[in-house]
This record gives sequence, structure tokens and C-alpha cells, in this order.
Amino acid sequence: MKQPPFTFPPPPEALQRFLEALPKLPALDALPGALPSLAALLEPPEWLRLELHNRLLLLLNHVLQQEPQAMERLRRQQGKAVQVQWGPFALKLQATPAGLLALAAPERTPDLRIELTDRSPLALAQAALSGTKPALEIQGDVQLAAEVAWLFDNVRWDAEEDLSRLLGDALAHRLVSAVQVGLSELKRFGASRSERGAPE
Repeated sequence: MKQPPFTFPPPPEALQRFLEALPKLPALDALPGALPSLAALLEPPEWLRLELHNRLLLLLNHVLQQEPQAMERLRRQQGKAVQVQWGPFALKLQATPAGLLALAAPERTPDLRIELTDRSPLALAQAALSGTKPALEIQGDVQLAAEVAWLFDNVRWDAEEDLSRLLGDALAHRLVSAVQVGLSELKRFGASRSERGAPE
């Protein structure tokens, strides 16, 4: 291999000290044992977490407003809080008198806890693509759990309708169709990978 016609100068001493002061990433052989601490490093800052929660809340309420029966079911559960947990990430929601959702106070004890027990994002994505429900642990109010289960089974976001307002009917239909084809290909790929990995 030829040497480049120039060399890079060494970094200034201050930059070198700064780089040495940065925390070191775990070695690859130590990675499996370091995953919990790595997950803690990947946890978003508080302001970003709140912003993501607010955006998700807007989307959920938008979908609920298209389903009067879902809003009526939530109205009957007003004031009750649900906490959804996946590893270190948690979202605590509360049913409002209007039949929508609001962020519950952080110190509020939830009436219902739903924990996604599978820690693998890939496994969760495969479950979502295949239409199966992920593995869950549910604790708390039985009536609220039944209403939440009904919402999961019956409420769907009509993305094509929303996109058609922005892009027009034809373009929205083409975009949603392309996404559906991509998702079905991912689903087929995931199924073929799991079949190959299954013991014979």
C-alpha cells in the first residue's frame, strides 16, 4: 500500500486530553455483560424523553378521536393511570374525562402496569410485523386491562387517510402501498430467518 503524500499533524494537547477523558466504550468481548450499562448510556436526556412522550401522546389522541367507541371506553376509565414499561423506558398515561389520554404525573402510582418482557427490539419488531402480540406481564386493575386490550385489538391508525390530506389521494395511496409491501417483505424475511434458525 502506498503512503499518502502528506501526514496528519498530531492533535493539539488540549484535544488529546479531552479525548482521553471521554468514557471508554466496553470491549467487544465484554459487551454482553455491559449491555445494561450501555442501555443506561443510550437513555435519552429528560427533555428529549418528554418531547417524545408528548409527540406519541398527540398521535395516540389523534387516532382515538377517529374512534368514538374507544373514546367512550376511555371516558369510563377516567382518572386511571396505565404504565407501559420496556426495559428502562416507561410511559405513564392517564384517561381523561374527554375520553382521551394525558401524561400522568411521574409520582402517580399506576392502576395498571404493562411490561413488555422481551428485551430484544428485533423480536418486538418481528412480533409487530407478524401481527402477534408481544410477550407481556400485566398487573393491576382487571377492568382497565380489559379496556386496554380492547383498544389494542380494535383501534387502528388510518395513515392513508391522514396522508391524503397532505399529499392527495393518489400519492398517499402509493406511499402507503409501498410501505405495506416493504413491511410484508420484512415479515417474510423474518419468518424465513426464524425457520432457518429453528432446530431440526
